[in-house]
Amino acid sequence: MARTRLPRHEVADLALAPVGASRIAWAGGQMPVLARIRERFTVDRPLEGIRLGACLHVTAETANLVLAMADGGARVALCSANPLSTQDDVAAALVYEHGTEVHALRGEDADTYARHVRALLDGQPQVTVDDGADLLMTAHARADAALGELIGGTEETTSGLVRLRRLEAEGKLACPVLAVNEARTERALNDRHGTGQSALDGIIRASHVLLAGNTVVVVGYGWAGQGIAERARGAGAAVIVCEIDPLRALEARMAGYEVMPALEAAARGDVFVTVTGSRRVLRGEHFSRMKDGAVLANAGHFDVELDLEELRAVAGEVREVRPLIEQYELQDGRRLNLLARGRVVNLAAGEGHPAAVMDVSFALQALCVEHLVRRRGELTPGVQPVPESIDREVATLKLAALGVAIDEPTPEQQHYRESWT
Repeated sequence: MARTRLPRHEVADLALAPVGASRIAWAGGQMPVLARIRERFTVDRPLEGIRLGACLHVTAETANLVLAMADGGARVALCSANPLSTQDDVAAALVYEHGTEVHALRGEDADTYARHVRALLDGQPQVTVDDGADLLMTAHARADAALGELIGGTEETTSGLVRLRRLEAEGKLACPVLAVNEARTERALNDRHGTGQSALDGIIRASHVLLAGNTVVVVGYGWAGQGIAERARGAGAAVIVCEIDPLRALEARMAGYEVMPALEAAARGDVFVTVTGSRRVLRGEHFSRMKDGAVLANAGHFDVELDLEELRAVAGEVREVRPLIEQYELQDGRRLNLLARGRVVNLAAGEGHPAAVMDVSFALQALCVEHLVRRRGELTPGVQPVPESIDREVATLKLAALGVAIDEPTPEQQHYRESWT
């Protein structure tokens, strides 16, 4: 129902709200686990009166998490975790239909993005939900007054956890943060199956490239890289993996992929996908070896994995050849095609993870926020694992939603597992 009095907001166009509402409802229909949690939250109200700041991709799936938190009693404010991931119609619907404070514009510049993060901190959130840690890192960087009221936070990405652990190592992390990205259900579904499918979906939508018969170079073989490599091979591509971790490199080799240094792979690849969480993993020396027509995409959270400064430096001309493709023509006439300005391709060029995947991620987020609130004052500052009970609850609910039953150990088996004799 539309509100006559709207919350603070900065969105593209409130007239888009009806389209956004339909998109939110469609996604919600594919998120049965979160729906179950939302039903309980509506009755129990475990987040009553909590001020919650969420810096997430503003998508239809995220909207369903926001509504679940609100039904649990939280006062939610939302901003975007990436300037190219915002669905403007969803942002409008959250404001106009649901009375949610939203600060998000698709394509917003860096200054606007920073202003939106600060707008959330001005509301002094007690719990943060981050995707990349920008909200918590900004609060710490400016020694925000809100730090004193923080109960805790959650983090959705590897990149964000790297930043938070550095802060913790310096003894500066002021609150407990649950590492949602490292939950077992999150790794298996979000990273492997979600990124595996959605990254290739974004690449294909933007470029219309045929993967079959081409060589796809996957730079980084963590959970997300495994998913991308697996699905690229399933689409008929030859797959090369580049890694710096010997164990992951060994895993890739034993899975049947070619493994080699990125500099060697640069001369062979037709499509390159970075997913490392690091910076400048493909740079000038790699660009100088790439084939004419090579496609460059990034599936990592931040737009630093491809060295765009060096790419611009070696290019004689840059032109937009499709809505999400910038073509860099090098001095020798070779053309390199950059997708979505080097931003996370599954969201910047596609719709991100399917709702069925985000169902698990956001069920974890909702239960982790509830855990932080219920145990306020008991948890020490630092990055902490998601409690196993939450991981198992989400997995059990997802299996039930899929109509899957599993065995339980017999009393004899349970005793055998627990006995050292």
